Amino acid sequence: MADETSSTARGGLNYPCGDPPACGEAREIAPGLKWIRMPLPASLDHINLWAIEDTDSYTLIDTGVCSDETTAAWNALVVGPLIDRPVRRVLVTHMHPDHVGMAGWLTRRFGCRLWMTRLEYLNCRMLVGDTGRVAPDEAIDFYRRAGWGDSAIDTYRQRFGNFGKMTSQLPDSYRRIEDGEVVSIGGHLWEVVIGSGHTPEHACLYCPSLRLFISGDQVLPRISSNVSVHPTEPDADPMADWLASIEKIRLRVPDDVLVLPAHNEPFFGLHARLERLASGQLRALDRLHAALQTPQRVIDVFGALFARTISPTGGSLLGLATGESIAHLNYLVHRGKASVEADSDGVAWYRAR
Repeated sequence: MADETSSTARGGLNYPCGDPPACGEAREIAPGLKWIRMPLPASLDHINLWAIEDTDSYTLIDTGVCSDETTAAWNALVVGPLIDRPVRRVLVTHMHPDHVGMAGWLTRRFGCRLWMTRLEYLNCRMLVGDTGRVAPDEAIDFYRRAGWGDSAIDTYRQRFGNFGKMTSQLPDSYRRIEDGEVVSIGGHLWEVVIGSGHTPEHACLYCPSLRLFISGDQVLPRISSNVSVHPTEPDADPMADWLASIEKIRLRVPDDVLVLPAHNEPFFGLHARLERLASGQLRALDRLHAALQTPQRVIDVFGALFARTISPTGGSLLGLATGESIAHLNYLVHRGKASVEADSDGVAWYRAR
């Protein structure tokens, strides 16, 4: 067994469930709960999904990205490990395609409902609607303001609308879930715990009787979730939401749960991980504030925030780094720790206050 799945893994976390299941397999890791893993076409090459046994059916938590490979894996699952009962509910933690991508396909196949928070469902419908559109002027201005050059802008124009290509057609109605709501699944009560920052209204699920916490992307053991500002709301402050959500989860969910994350492996050590996530962001904000003693554009602060090199020519990594950098910068601006002014070309320059 690799070091990262041992009982003394780095970061003080305990990974008790061993190696993940292969694509198209389902492995029970708690009473009535099966661990499923689906492939992703990215450097983060997998997502964890969960099937919970109900009285005569399954509730699925998250679905995988819409692709031929994922469709084949689901077809193998429903005639194999999940053949004993139908799917009667698909609950999606949040709107990103690796989580919601196959929700429409699954709900149509089984004639069941999609359960989702309101903001996640509506935002997903909005982003899917961008498919086939040209990139809006507001978005181009947003990235030029961040310091992007013509090559990066051209790449963005070409990639705009790809969200819908990774998402099967959503059902036109859904069952809304809300913070604090209690959902009965398989004779156990699961409390909805909403987090924000990574997305607007991310649903996690906590089961006190089983001591399980399905965390989605809100708490991951080895990577930190992307917290970004997007062109649709350029003055947003998602970093404040993220930090507040970390504290909210710490108060609402006890430390003795087995955390079931969307990426990497299930783990024990929730509160230690929450503290590490919060302290890491605060240190990054301190580094950024120090870097802003000299005026900086968004693309100039990558070195203060990220360990890896970010190519300025475009692509998904540049977009993620830009959005997360603006989230950090906006956090400082909203608290009076930095100021921002645009030059004659419309490029924003940030300075510490």
